[in-house]
Amino acid sequence: MQNEMPKAYESAEVEAKWYPLWESRGLFHGKANPDKKAYSIVIPPPNVTGILTMGHVLNNTLQDILIRWHRMMGEEVCWFPGTDHAGIATEARVEKFLREKENTGRDELGREEFIRRVWEWKDQYGGTIIRQLRKLGTSCDWERERFTMDEGLSKAVRKVFVQLYEKGYIYRGRRMINWCPKAKSALSDEEVIYREEKGKFYHFRYPLSSGKGYLVVATTRPETMFGDTAVAVHPDDPRYKDLIGQTVDLPLTDRKIPVIADQHADPEKGTGCVKITPAHDPNDFEVGKRHNLEFINVMNKDATMNAKCGSKYAGMDRFTCREAVVADIEKLGLLDKIEDLVHNVGYSERGGVAIETLISEQWFVRMDELAKPAIEAVRNGDIKFYPERWSKTYFHWMENIKDWCISRQIWWGHRIPAWYKDETGEIYVGEEAPTGEGWRQEEDVLDTWFSSWLWPFSIMGWPEKTPELEYFYPTCDLVTGPDIIFFWVARMIMAGYEFKGALPFRNVYFTSIIRDDLGRKLSKSLGNSPDPLDVIAKYGADALRFSMVYIAPVGMDIRYSNEKCEIGRNFANKLWNACRFRRMQGEVSSEFRKLSAETVANLTADEIHMLTNLNKAIASVSDSLTGFKFHTAAHDLYELVWSGFCDWFIEASKPRLNGEEAGRKQALAVLDFALWNLLRLLHPFMPFVTEELAHQMGFIGEEESIMTAQFPVTFDDILPANAEQIVALTDDKYQLVTSGRSLRLSNGVAPGKKAHFHIKSADAAVTAYLESQKESLLSLLNASEVTISAEDYRSEDGGSAPSVVCNAGAIFLPLSGLVDVAAEKAKLEKQQADLQKWIKSAEGKLSNANFVAKAPPQVIEASRKQLEELQQKLQRVEEALASLK
Repeated sequence: MQNEMPKAYESAEVEAKWYPLWESRGLFHGKANPDKKAYSIVIPPPNVTGILTMGHVLNNTLQDILIRWHRMMGEEVCWFPGTDHAGIATEARVEKFLREKENTGRDELGREEFIRRVWEWKDQYGGTIIRQLRKLGTSCDWERERFTMDEGLSKAVRKVFVQLYEKGYIYRGRRMINWCPKAKSALSDEEVIYREEKGKFYHFRYPLSSGKGYLVVATTRPETMFGDTAVAVHPDDPRYKDLIGQTVDLPLTDRKIPVIADQHADPEKGTGCVKITPAHDPNDFEVGKRHNLEFINVMNKDATMNAKCGSKYAGMDRFTCREAVVADIEKLGLLDKIEDLVHNVGYSERGGVAIETLISEQWFVRMDELAKPAIEAVRNGDIKFYPERWSKTYFHWMENIKDWCISRQIWWGHRIPAWYKDETGEIYVGEEAPTGEGWRQEEDVLDTWFSSWLWPFSIMGWPEKTPELEYFYPTCDLVTGPDIIFFWVARMIMAGYEFKGALPFRNVYFTSIIRDDLGRKLSKSLGNSPDPLDVIAKYGADALRFSMVYIAPVGMDIRYSNEKCEIGRNFANKLWNACRFRRMQGEVSSEFRKLSAETVANLTADEIHMLTNLNKAIASVSDSLTGFKFHTAAHDLYELVWSGFCDWFIEASKPRLNGEEAGRKQALAVLDFALWNLLRLLHPFMPFVTEELAHQMGFIGEEESIMTAQFPVTFDDILPANAEQIVALTDDKYQLVTSGRSLRLSNGVAPGKKAHFHIKSADAAVTAYLESQKESLLSLLNASEVTISAEDYRSEDGGSAPSVVCNAGAIFLPLSGLVDVAAEKAKLEKQQADLQKWIKSAEGKLSNANFVAKAPPQVIEASRKQLEELQQKLQRVEEALASLK
């Protein structure tokens, strides 16, 4: 044990000391060990472009809690880390970097040189988030760090592509897809996010070619009208039966397009006429196929208009073209009306621009057969979701699954292992390039998620048969955000069954969404997304970790602000001070691991109370972690340490620590036994401070770590049969003490002034118990005398004795000789008058309709809160006045 323990907990110093030691000693490394139970987690690989966010903090803290807990339970654990190549995001980031630094980019450099530059950028900047995760205290097995474009993972991707192609699940086809004009690439449906926006509904008149009137059609995208190849009406709509088969003149072009009959047209909607643009709308695409219509793509890859629109519009931006089309239609007298509307517009998740739907030749995966075993795995409980409600979302998507568009028109990523021989039209798909002349490889790369869905087994070396794969697969738990339930979770389950014949994990815990105190999602654009490294620098990693878990109820959004990290910082300081107090009492007891029979036989009521609650906490924390109720575990530990151990047990132990040797020895033994259990319970949540304190207290040797200490187990055998009865009586004792202290405060009796308390006990059993607790009561109440009786207090001089009724009876504080009753009454009456005046003013302001209508919501809320506080203060003052009578 060190000679002197620092007065304050210096988190930065402790964190800088322990993390390198943990890592250099190989404490994070897991390896196949047939003598131990395996426990493994794969990290949701952050983008290689990423920096640490509060979302990462929450996600990785929860994973680390699980990893450290299972490690302490004696299991062989391995947390597999790595990063994702993030095709579109990384290519865009490097393109921007090159433009700013060298005024060049992919088009100037060409494919080979650009990819070389991306690798160069990745090597220089791509490890940022991994370094930042270390600051959080994550105990990943960094020796096993992987990247989704490592050669081993690339081999797995090629093998899977070939297998699925040979099975008929992967095909190349011309279909309607989502297109990102910024990335100039196809997107899957899951990469499109929808935003509610105000828009316009444009109603145009398409003249009948016969010259006998017109049909009115409506659109939100006038610029696509150049791709119209029909107008559809319902076959049973009597208004248009005679027009089916005729043509209309397509405005702004020299084309005539047919009027067709199709169920897609709804007679109840608008005019019942629908313009059909098969190359730019998914529903129109199906109509076009049914009627063998022409498919006309009117846009370039960057969403400018192409030559099919005519020379006036070719080259225009799509939104500029929209304005021009509407203006020209109006000049022709063909604008019927414009309506305002609110509708959902699809945006590229990565590009941040409105997507286009268009026809393109792409590679797809048929998903319906792959989905079947993955649906069944969740339905039968082989894989469990926490919270369970996410299974409904999962089933809805999986049971309506569509083919997955997997090709991307970018350069950074896994290039599709397909080759074409243009002379003969042959296509070759294989893990290696074909031999012979004249083969040209597919230019497109695979969707980033095509490598990520293999992560749980590719990270362990698949398709090779490795010891890690044999031992650690399937993994146990997955912690991730619900926003990637389709992108990643569902696809990993499908891949696990298809390529490994087994589930990839058994439990999936979906984290909460983090919002600010106003309920807004954290984002850089709102300026409400703090840098976790700044938070760690100010509060400490343990404080950030504990606070995030403490404020994160299962299945509910988190309301976060930096100030809430004071919860964790104050908690770490409280724990530090408790240990420092104990260190001041001398060397650690030899009983800190196991209490002796003699100690167990002589436990005091306070010790039984502490040990019983500790025993319950060990059980409840283990149950909570098993059920992924991290928030509940954090609250239980906070209450036990702050209130149970520090506020009550240490204070109750002080008389024995200052008393005769036998009592002192026992008190130290129980304090140490409780502390060693508490530090181990807290270690998964707060690794740094618990490691430091375990060493400061002398619970472990210099070369040892609390990381590998056994997680606490319950000890029912050392508790007496009537432990619960003693706990209940001791809770009542603490309630009496709390009430006694409140009487001091409300009656102006200084905390340091000795006072006489009288307790009227509820019954004989309580009297007997309280009599046995005289020494404890005198200390906790700072009393000169405590009398216990079945009677009310009777003052000999008629002096005032305010009281509070409790479970154990009533506690009285005789004020004779303690306070000047008249002066105290005068002071309270003045406070009462002031508070009444302030309350009247506050009520007047809030009843003023003009103020409520014009004041900002936060000002009104602050005024209401202030009124509530004033009313509470008045209530306390009036109670104190009543007690003086």
